[in-house]
Amino acid sequence: MILELFIFLFGMAVGSFLNVCIYRLPQSISLIRPGSMCPGCRTKIAFYDNVPVASYLWLRGRCRHCGTAISPRYPLVELISGLFAVAVFAHHGLSWEGLVVYALVAALLVITFIDIDHQIIPDVITYPGIVVGFLTSLAVGQITYIESLIGIILGGGVLLMVAWGYYLVTKKEGMGGGDIKLLAMIGAFLGWKGVIFTIFVGSAIGAVVGMAIALRTEQGRKLPIPFGPFLSLGALLFLFFGPQIISLYIRIL
Repeated sequence: MILELFIFLFGMAVGSFLNVCIYRLPQSISLIRPGSMCPGCRTKIAFYDNVPVASYLWLRGRCRHCGTAISPRYPLVELISGLFAVAVFAHHGLSWEGLVVYALVAALLVITFIDIDHQIIPDVITYPGIVVGFLTSLAVGQITYIESLIGIILGGGVLLMVAWGYYLVTKKEGMGGGDIKLLAMIGAFLGWKGVIFTIFVGSAIGAVVGMAIALRTEQGRKLPIPFGPFLSLGALLFLFFGPQIISLYIRIL
């Protein structure tokens, strides 16, 4: 129990850094300098006001100096990161494999929230992610390097063909290059099986959410919906529940 608590606190601390990435990467701001500051008055945040979740609750979601409201997303990302750290530990223990899985989870969290805010997926995450995913297949052994290589080719190739096909039919850009590189990164870590699962589940969930938004308002039909969060969700479901979901699907059929 004590070890799980430590893992959870470590995950929340990582989540605090993920918040920095989510805010700064789209603006091409250094992740190191300047230090954390209030988005309203730009006052540097003291270390005791930067404790994950606890500081947000203590300050009631506002800056100590100017009273500017701080988005509840900050403690939410920290909590999610902490819970995922515990989930990865429960599946993989303290191992190199667990560290690789958690690195993928962290990257997917950052990508999800950036894509929601800006409809972009930073190359600074996906390109290194493809390389790291392939190299870890050589060292860690969760999947073989052949499976990783096929995953990269299949992941990038499938969405690239979909994007080309959509453009040929409609003469409009229907899918960004970021989604293509994201799925290639997922393939590097999870192999071709993970790619197929991610596409199927991510597309299904995305279609349901898209229809729900479109039916609610007239504007919803024209509202661009980022696909990255659904691909990320599909990959996360494969990581933790892939065999169970596949078995359930086969039984239903």
